[in-house]
Amino acid sequence: MSYVAADDRYQSTTYRRCGSSGVQLPLISLGLWHNFGNDRPIDTQRAILRRAFDLGITHFDLANNYGPPYGSAETNFGRIIGEDFARYRDELFISTKAGYDMWPGPYGEWGSRKYLLASLDQSLSRMGLDYVDVFYSHRFDPDTPLEETMGALATAVRSGRALYVGISSYSPERTAEAAGLLREMGTPLLIHQPSYSMLNRWIEGGLLDTLEASGAGCIAFSPLAQGMLTSKYLDGIPAESRMAENSSLSRDWLTEQNLAHIRALDALARRRGQSLAQMALAWCLRDPRMTSIVAGASSVAQLEENLAALNGLDFSAEELAEIDQYAVEGGVNLWQRSSAS
Repeated sequence: MSYVAADDRYQSTTYRRCGSSGVQLPLISLGLWHNFGNDRPIDTQRAILRRAFDLGITHFDLANNYGPPYGSAETNFGRIIGEDFARYRDELFISTKAGYDMWPGPYGEWGSRKYLLASLDQSLSRMGLDYVDVFYSHRFDPDTPLEETMGALATAVRSGRALYVGISSYSPERTAEAAGLLREMGTPLLIHQPSYSMLNRWIEGGLLDTLEASGAGCIAFSPLAQGMLTSKYLDGIPAESRMAENSSLSRDWLTEQNLAHIRALDALARRRGQSLAQMALAWCLRDPRMTSIVAGASSVAQLEENLAALNGLDFSAEELAEIDQYAVEGGVNLWQRSSAS
């Protein structure tokens, strides 16, 4: 049966303006880092995307190497876009990125003009799109002049392959420099995508101030610390969890201290009438400078649970003070090297 979007889709969520731009994004966007590769049924992916749009999620966040294998999330997403969402393309805000390893050899990663623009062309081909709404430099490249990397982003806009540009996991200092270069090139920085959660609060040390001064928005990824800020690990490591795979989520991160903090936060969330995940998502949105947060979903049920966080966005001063006792650095910032460069 062909897909027809819900008529009331824009009554289900809230949108925030992205910095000083004309763009508004849903408070919770859907990330395709996990669960949209060839290791997951396409029908499950389709159901998640349909339900997300029906609930007002207009922003879908990808990158060239999301999968597995690399590129498959974009390919699967492109198939579903073509079959289900083609008529709604102008209602969607689609992003992709390049910066991490994608293909062998010296031109397959980092921040050179050759890599970024070649990767964008490949991403557009996989998704069957003429353009993306945002193209990101996925990480800072210490060995390539920032002028070259930002120049490639500006070219993406001038050539019509992207409408806006963004950066991810850049330090406050590099962000200010990048924003200045892009402004000179006539392509303002729209948005920065950093990691941020109750266990990873690095952006509060200057990045949000830098973005506000630059007129750029902020969209946080990994707001649940890759699942640590859910009920999943309260009683150990489930056999079929990301931590059990010991890939992007290390067993070493589930220290006694982190687990004690997570359990204390879970108790506070239950007193608020929320799950730990819902409170963690709502907490990330407490600062109005946070445009949106990127949350993944492995099922429609998980998507709906995440979106229910929007029903409890208010925190009392007492609640925030109690959260601050336990929402402390947990050593889980996998992207610290990039954001410290």
